[in-house]
Amino acid sequence: MPSLSDLGQLPKRLVLGRPVRSDRAGESLLPKRLALPIFASDPLSSVAYATQEILIVLTLAGTAFLYLAPWLAIAVVLLLGTVVLSYRQVVRAYPSGGGDYEVAFKNHGRFAGLTVASALLVDYVLTVAVSVAAGTDNIISAFPALDQHRVLLAVGLVALLAAANLRGLRESGRTFAVPTYLFISGILVMIVTGLVRDLFTDSPVVAETAGYSITPEAGFGSLTGLALLFFVLRAFASGCTALTGVEAIANGVPAFRPPKSRNAATTLALMGGIAATMFAGVTGLALAAEVKYVENPCDLEGFTDCETEPQRTVIAQLAAATFGGDTSPGFFVIQGATALVLVLAANTAFNGFPLLGSVLAQDRFMPRQLHTRGDKLVYSNGILLLAGFAALLIVAFDADVNRLIQMYIVGVFTSFSIGQWGMVRHWNRELRGTDDAAARRRIRRSQAINAVGGSLTTVVLLIIVITKFTRGAYLVILVMPVLFLLMRAINRHYSNVSRQLVPDTDSRTLPSKVHAIVLVSKVHKPTLRALAFARATRPDVLTALTVNVDDAETRDLQAAWERYDIPVPLTVLESPYREITRPVVDFVKGVRRDSPRELVVVFVPQYVVGHWWENVLHNQSALRLRARLQFQPGVMITTVPWQLESSFGRDEDGRGSGPAPGDLRRGLTDPEAAPYG
Repeated sequence: MPSLSDLGQLPKRLVLGRPVRSDRAGESLLPKRLALPIFASDPLSSVAYATQEILIVLTLAGTAFLYLAPWLAIAVVLLLGTVVLSYRQVVRAYPSGGGDYEVAFKNHGRFAGLTVASALLVDYVLTVAVSVAAGTDNIISAFPALDQHRVLLAVGLVALLAAANLRGLRESGRTFAVPTYLFISGILVMIVTGLVRDLFTDSPVVAETAGYSITPEAGFGSLTGLALLFFVLRAFASGCTALTGVEAIANGVPAFRPPKSRNAATTLALMGGIAATMFAGVTGLALAAEVKYVENPCDLEGFTDCETEPQRTVIAQLAAATFGGDTSPGFFVIQGATALVLVLAANTAFNGFPLLGSVLAQDRFMPRQLHTRGDKLVYSNGILLLAGFAALLIVAFDADVNRLIQMYIVGVFTSFSIGQWGMVRHWNRELRGTDDAAARRRIRRSQAINAVGGSLTTVVLLIIVITKFTRGAYLVILVMPVLFLLMRAINRHYSNVSRQLVPDTDSRTLPSKVHAIVLVSKVHKPTLRALAFARATRPDVLTALTVNVDDAETRDLQAAWERYDIPVPLTVLESPYREITRPVVDFVKGVRRDSPRELVVVFVPQYVVGHWWENVLHNQSALRLRARLQFQPGVMITTVPWQLESSFGRDEDGRGSGPAPGDLRRGLTDPEAAPYG
């Protein structure tokens, strides 16, 4: 029969499975085929909304500027290629998993390192919120009736993701591999099928919104000069969401199988090539099919149900047009795969956030609990923290992708820019340390790549901040300094604690004598045990101490003390205001004041109970005393437990077999006399 403790562990085991031994950590390392869906699902899944974000901005002016979409897509693809090449240099130079944080910290110093860390932490939370909200959108595109449950559905998906990641890295990799590869193959098949139909058949792909016209937003009807430039840059900034998650592989190098750096660089190249192909293909097919997607659905002239029906996503419109309508098997396969991969794209953050949190905790900038691995050798606290913040964002913004995405990618491009310029400084240092001509050529080539990457990402960061500031980016810009200051404060605390704990000569000096104080409320078994334990320590002075809050009870206590002939004098403290804690604390302070080198050990009897509600009925005075005494220097507090009958069988392993401590003195060693046999 399972024990009580086993039953208490049952929910945890259902979610996590069996715990994994520490010496099996190497078995959780990832081959490239699993690392790709784990670390690259975010940039790959951004194909589902990057084109959509470009169209949302361009259609603010009606259809007049849709001709710019191919040029914007080309610019995004070139930027993606440059960033991928830049990060291949990072994973080779810094394989420890710190990514941009480590690069910035080692090459620019603490300020830059913490700036990058705060940017990445914010962006990981937004990655989960945006990806899950976008996945929810695609589910609703297939099943519009679910629109009223949007927030609940999104929060539930975050909880499922957290549970999957808590089960362990390899298990989550296997879980996510099939949907990711299904999404890649499905999108590529859709692109090829659609383009073949357009180019070589008489039945071109036509989206359901192709015949709709768009009412331009006020002020966007006639854009020229600087206004037009700002408009184009805003559309480009929205399209740069295709680059989110590229840095995750640099942060996750330790999770790869050896040779770690080479496998990470290969995975990065594969991810970049696949993402660029898919993004370019979806954008081209959307323009060929004349897809319309707007910020406000009622701006679509022809969309008669704009007030009640959700607008179909770009991917949903393309799948329906390519495979024969929204009831075709192909449509549901694409929608299912897209929704799954968008939800699972948050897994990039579920791997990157805990790893970065662990590195920060190791450097004493985050709580040490984030550096601790859980039962499945994953950083459980980091996973739970990420899930909690992402769920809060989803609830606060109603799982609305258009609102959430305005805050997105500010952190990503902040870390991109600082990290790439940090790599330029890294290569400068490497150049100074080598005279080999071949090595210097390789270093200069890497430096040039990072310099180009740093220049482009810095320009894009400025564009993003300027064009998205009033639309939500200001929130991220406000949160990042708060995180920065919080990490500085945590580091200061740990540094202060370390400084105070450094051994000195006083740490080895023995106390001049030991004064033991036993707190007494009644003459009963717990008190007698505490006295016996105190005497066994052979203190120089032993005081039995009670507080007089009721004269009659105190006289009864003194009479019982004499009747049992207890060989320790009983000291009574007067308390006219019926306080217990203050007189005891004042007495202890007086002992310390009279003899500062004297060690005071306070023995506190305490009941051990088996039910939570029994704690409410007992031990309250003991808890208050311990809480006050622990702040007194030179004072030790020793709790002397006395197990009540309700605690029998509640030991750690839950077996409850054999005699409990104290049974011999209680006369409970006879099975018929013991309450539980």
